[in-house]
Amino acid sequence: MSARSSIPADPQRSARSRRPCPHRQPCPAPDGLDREAARIVASHPEQGWSLLCNGVVLFEDTGELLPDGRVVAPHRPLRHALPAPVPA
Repeated sequence: MSARSSIPADPQRSARSRRPCPHRQPCPAPDGLDREAARIVASHPEQGWSLLCNGVVLFEDTGELLPDGRVVAPHRPLRHALPAPVPA
């Protein structure tokens, strides 16, 4: 069992996450900075998440769950503030 949860670790799941993608150009590694560029293999927009080919679960709020259980906090781009109006 993992120290972080009461769910037993699935050795087959971790083996699947290390397997290269079957398509022509392999998807980025789940720990790479470009991991979100992987292909979507399961999409559940009604629930707010998608499973990417590299094993990453991508959430609607831009948070991520990596195959090894690590969590990436949401990282939406910040809106640029408009400059304050110049007094006339």
